[in-house]
Amino acid sequence: MNIRMRKMIRNVLSWTIVLALVCMSAQLLLADTAKEIDADAAAALQKLYASNPDIKKLGDNAKGILIFPHIKKAGLIVGGQGGEGCLQKAGKTVAYYKTGAASIGLQAGVQEYGYAMFFMDDESLNYLETSSGWEIGSGPSVVLVDEGFGKSMTTTTLKKGVYAAIFGQKGLMAGIGLQGSKITKIDKK
Repeated sequence: MNIRMRKMIRNVLSWTIVLALVCMSAQLLLADTAKEIDADAAAALQKLYASNPDIKKLGDNAKGILIFPHIKKAGLIVGGQGGEGCLQKAGKTVAYYKTGAASIGLQAGVQEYGYAMFFMDDESLNYLETSSGWEIGSGPSVVLVDEGFGKSMTTTTLKKGVYAAIFGQKGLMAGIGLQGSKITKIDKK
């Protein structure tokens, strides 16, 4: 590869990184209030339960549910995603969290989705509440819930760990996942 081509690729990557950082900064400036997060989380959870009764059973048995109603993801070679959510215990919000991730690779597009994480035991929930920042892939294991989840669900299998359900996907972007996401507690007024 000649020097001119390398320089062009480096410039494209640099501008892509700048664009991703600007987009993520703009999202932080437009952050939701606690009241908005609570309302969006309640609506998202209700819609998720209506679409899959097995997930409602999961919620009924969970020690806590961390709900991120709106995660925005964008990328062109370099990408980023982020959003805010709340932790609910017995249907009441007890804390607020943000999630974010960055990626690099063959990717292009914009997408919005939400996810809920169901903490089934005190140990996993305690890990979330006491850590200064939890990166998915370290700490408690996370099982991604899919359409066939209900067939293997029993009261025995629901006692440990964390289950995650992704919902409300909109937009065009190849691939979706939670690996590499970092979750951090935030203060909301």
